[in-house]
Amino acid sequence: QEACAVGSAYALRREDVLSPLIRNLGSMLVKGATSLEVLRQYMAKGDSPTRGRELNIHFGDVEDRNFVGQISHLGDMVPVMAGITLSFKLRGEARVGLVYVGDGATSTGAFHEGINFAAVQRCPLVVIVENNGYAYSTPTATQCAAERFADKAAGYGIASARADGNDVLETYRVTRDAVDRARRGGGVTLVELMTFRRKGHAEHDNQSYVVPGEIDRWARENDPLDRYTAVLRDLGIGPDERVAIDARVTTEIDFATDTADASPAPEPLDALAGVYADPPRAPVLWYREGLGSAVERHERAAGWGTHDG
Repeated sequence: QEACAVGSAYALRREDVLSPLIRNLGSMLVKGATSLEVLRQYMAKGDSPTRGRELNIHFGDVEDRNFVGQISHLGDMVPVMAGITLSFKLRGEARVGLVYVGDGATSTGAFHEGINFAAVQRCPLVVIVENNGYAYSTPTATQCAAERFADKAAGYGIASARADGNDVLETYRVTRDAVDRARRGGGVTLVELMTFRRKGHAEHDNQSYVVPGEIDRWARENDPLDRYTAVLRDLGIGPDERVAIDARVTTEIDFATDTADASPAPEPLDALAGVYADPPRAPVLWYREGLGSAVERHERAAGWGTHDG
């Protein structure tokens, strides 16, 4: 699915905001994330973006590179990006937001609420649906009656497009048109990218639900890297130049791997950093020795979340 992430992200300007999914690492790299950051994350190092709190790429940079930290909940970043792009509109900024969802996320309430709100408010938002044929193990036809996810756009009153998500150049062109439309004030566009997940939903998924031979067929006939390599060959970029590109990338990743491996482990005393605006020195407990409880300090107990007259 590399073409979906890279091709679409290249359609954005630096000031535009990206909301990636876990398989959109390529889009984060386009927006300026580095291989060293990513490897420090996977190794849970103390100088990683999340200071060793996790072994994945749930991190962002909204101050400089403009990509939002991702979450794992399906569809939930659509309403978040609706709010972010509404702020662009209200401030009169010529900025655009782009958010990715999988095909399964289109069946969630968060997706519907977010895209409906963004459509009504004419937010400058591009919503990319990566249709890989399976929502985890559920075939598309089982979880959605629509033949095309792009057709759902009509119900929201927004523009739509559908493209070959394994063709990086077509993905770029379709996304660029949607981004330009949003920047001109044309509102939301739903872009459906046809692709395929050649590995399981996660490491525990052996893909036993996939039709036999389908994975091999996609690998043989529709690999996005092979297809773009063919484009480069047709443009006259010879094997020596392509080998040199691979060598530069390999050198960068090897250096980042060694550097990340030598990075320090997280400091236990930093565990509260970034969690509270001002990390308290006292234990974070509702009851603290010598202070008493809410019940002891008041005549009656507090009614949390209720109105008790």
